[in-house]
Amino acid sequence: MSQNILLRNNVKVMGRGTQPMLFAHGFGCDQNMWRFVAPSFAEDYRLILFDYVGSGRSELRAYNRERYSNLNGYAQDILDICEALELKDVIFVGHSVSGMIGLLAAIKEPKRFQRLIFVSPSPRYINDAPHYVGGFERRDIEELLGTMDKNYIGWANFLGPLVMGNPNRPELTAELTESFCSTDPIIARRFAEVTFFSDNRQDLPNLTIPSLILQCSEDLIAPRVVGDYLHRNVPRSTLRVLEAKGHCPHMSAPDETSRVIKEYLSPA
Repeated sequence: MSQNILLRNNVKVMGRGTQPMLFAHGFGCDQNMWRFVAPSFAEDYRLILFDYVGSGRSELRAYNRERYSNLNGYAQDILDICEALELKDVIFVGHSVSGMIGLLAAIKEPKRFQRLIFVSPSPRYINDAPHYVGGFERRDIEELLGTMDKNYIGWANFLGPLVMGNPNRPELTAELTESFCSTDPIIARRFAEVTFFSDNRQDLPNLTIPSLILQCSEDLIAPRVVGDYLHRNVPRSTLRVLEAKGHCPHMSAPDETSRVIKEYLSPA
């Protein structure tokens, strides 16, 4: 059973340390997006990288629409991997929607985790006036999903630059766009709906594990106010605003991202 899970999620284990550090990718991506950051931790940690079912090189036949109809199904992927590898004291590093996926996993099984690191997270992408600003109106998301249905490649070419947010790094934008394009369009459409319509605000106070919130100085997907909101509502959280811009600092500013994570994990 354990081996099946490792194959299902295309799990890779590396590094020379003993404490596990589990990297979780965001929507439309895969574990390869961590290649600029993960090696910085290989000397001190046991690194675990994987692909959610339906992403990257995971086993697509394992995709179950009912299971992955909300973020809890993806959180179960994380817990399945932790059980298969018998992981404890995990440092979880999650990008974008994986921040809330990791939060759900840690609420369900807090004893498995030591720290959570959220990279460009958001508990809700849609504005909820007058008390919450997520960055998008509901009609924006509905139009985005409609574009996915009508012109998937066009959608990918539109969203890639918006997410990466670094026009001076066209190679990264091209890579992200290609990643969107290489994902099964039906599964990607479902994951997009689950991601952009998710609302985890009520879950935030239930997290008991210390966490680091990494917020970019400019991010169209998760604006600065979102990081502030998380910090106010997540107990035992630390907020660090990066100089990096865009939604993917682990790709566009890996040195700064790695440094701030190391500073957070270093003993006082």
